[in-house]
Amino acid sequence: MADATVVNVPHLERRVRQRKDTMTVLKTKFSRSLSCSVPRVKNTLTGFFPVVLWLPKYKLNEYIWGDLMSGLIIGIILVPQAIAYCLLAGVDPLYGLYTSFFANIIYFFMGTSRHVSVGIFSLMSLMVGQVVDREVYLAGFDLDDTKAATVHFQALSKLFSRCIGSHFHSYYTSKMHVLMAVFRLGFISVYLSAPMLDGFATGASFTILTVQAKYLLGLKIPRHQGYGTVVVTWISIFSNIQNTNYCDLITSAICIFTLVVGKEFQERYKDRLKIPLPTELLVVAVATLASHFGDFHGQYDSSVSGAIPTGFIPPKVPSFGLMPRVAFDAIPLSVISFAFTVSLSEMFAKKNGYTVRPNQEMIAIGFCNIIPSFFHCFTTSAALAKTMVKDSTGCQTQVSSIVSAFVVLLVLLFFAPYFYSLQKCVLACIIIVSLRGALRKFRDVPSKWQVSKMDAIVWMVTMSASALISVEMGLVVGVVFSMLCVIIQTQKPKVSLLGQIHDTAHYEDMEEYENLMSLPKVKIFRFQAPLYYANKDFFLKSLYKAVGVEPFQEMTRRRKAEKKANKLAAKEAGRSDKTNGEVKVGLGSRELDFHTIILDCSAMPFIDSTGMQTFKGIIKDYKEVGVKVLLASCNTTVVDSLRQGSFFGKADKDMESLSFYTVHAAVQFANDRAKSTSIGESMM
Repeated sequence: MADATVVNVPHLERRVRQRKDTMTVLKTKFSRSLSCSVPRVKNTLTGFFPVVLWLPKYKLNEYIWGDLMSGLIIGIILVPQAIAYCLLAGVDPLYGLYTSFFANIIYFFMGTSRHVSVGIFSLMSLMVGQVVDREVYLAGFDLDDTKAATVHFQALSKLFSRCIGSHFHSYYTSKMHVLMAVFRLGFISVYLSAPMLDGFATGASFTILTVQAKYLLGLKIPRHQGYGTVVVTWISIFSNIQNTNYCDLITSAICIFTLVVGKEFQERYKDRLKIPLPTELLVVAVATLASHFGDFHGQYDSSVSGAIPTGFIPPKVPSFGLMPRVAFDAIPLSVISFAFTVSLSEMFAKKNGYTVRPNQEMIAIGFCNIIPSFFHCFTTSAALAKTMVKDSTGCQTQVSSIVSAFVVLLVLLFFAPYFYSLQKCVLACIIIVSLRGALRKFRDVPSKWQVSKMDAIVWMVTMSASALISVEMGLVVGVVFSMLCVIIQTQKPKVSLLGQIHDTAHYEDMEEYENLMSLPKVKIFRFQAPLYYANKDFFLKSLYKAVGVEPFQEMTRRRKAEKKANKLAAKEAGRSDKTNGEVKVGLGSRELDFHTIILDCSAMPFIDSTGMQTFKGIIKDYKEVGVKVLLASCNTTVVDSLRQGSFFGKADKDMESLSFYTVHAAVQFANDRAKSTSIGESMM
């Protein structure tokens, strides 16, 4: 072996950290939480209402025009979308306007993101709509009776939307948000991986498209309840295709063409356009005028939005009797709403150079639901498309939310009745075209596969479950499957034998790099994962395969060889002098091609008690066949686990001979030990 640079690693001593009693810590925190003082009250109020901190510092001349322009554009976009997404939620358009109005005002006071647009979100609307339809069915209404459903669906959905979508569903979801914030459960979002969220959004978008397809054709079929909504709905659509309303079909084709052309034009010339084109508002205005003067509802039986009253309905206490039926539905809504809001706020905060507080965002989105739940609103969340528009139109602060709320207020007070003749197929077109971004994710699957096969599989499984089973089940399947993928990756991680880089003290994977020097008599094994109960068998099998020796089989082979040699010697020497003529073949008669195994633990973040017992077992087993096992590059977490299990003996007396700071130090120790052993044997 070429002489390598000798590295003298000084002996390091761990800092002595005094462990605090758990009860003492809890008592201290509890007493602090109950203490009351003027500074504490002030900090609590300013933390709860961030507007108190940033509004006095508002730079009027610098910020006002960007906030006015951004708020005005978002308000114009909000109006048709708020009306349209009520089709998904199974409620009247009025409730969508209420939701957008209250959510924007409350987020102005409590939100920490300057750019997030909170309000109607297609996915939330779909999930609320599924609950509304289920409660309609549980009320004794047969959704399979198409004719009866057509007559009574609007009245029944209005009844249950006031109980659920506009009341308790939003109320219970908001309570979940606030409780999560109080108990600092913002870390839950880390379990929602980006591929899983993308797959979930795409699968849900396909479900939304399916639910809206009947409006494009003017078909009067009920929404399917239970699993397999997409499949059953498309079967119903093709079964009733002969009943297509050609007025709705032609209107849908014109609207989709106009919206797509407008979106493509805006994307192509977005650098030249100072403000986004109000394509949705233009389509709604023209379609409403055409439907009104052409009397599409009377002449061609086209479905229209109907009367939207002006003003506000008196507030109403949520129906608490519905708690047992909607509690489970609130859980996925809470998680998804929080995940999208926090991820968007952090993304745009990073882009624009400021910080947000995830737990405060959770409180903000919670109160954006809990207060409006008394005013006939349904569940809200941050929306990606509108947030991107706010960012691109010069938004500076949350003042833009107040401007957007004012635009919606004008519609609520004065212009709502003018939407009476607006066809539902036009609203469906707005929803479907807005799904273009999510549905385009299908084109990214090949690139995802090339970058990370595991991420691509997570995306496809979550998307398929969300689209083919149900939206809620898709979320559960996505979370569970993505976590299983992490476990599988730790169960069968990459393992390798290391070789030395010539004339250095560094070692690398011999399969990945060329021109590495294999060390004589020393095997260096790297395991790139934590060692715990689920992968200890894989660790042992990989180690045995890498070094080429399994201790138990080697012991068995040696015993058989010794027994066979003894029998042969007995035959040659005769039974009379068997004792004197025995051939002495001991367990160490076969010399292995290595005397030391070094376990490189640098890629091992932690071990559990099973991992520690595995280390003890291999040290004992290989010792019986004359092989020394050493540990190298263990982090402090691994060292602490080994110490707690008395791995290094009493008072860590064996630590310096078992664990080394670097692989090279372990190699030097192994070679020095082998030299001293051979010198001692030669002198005997």
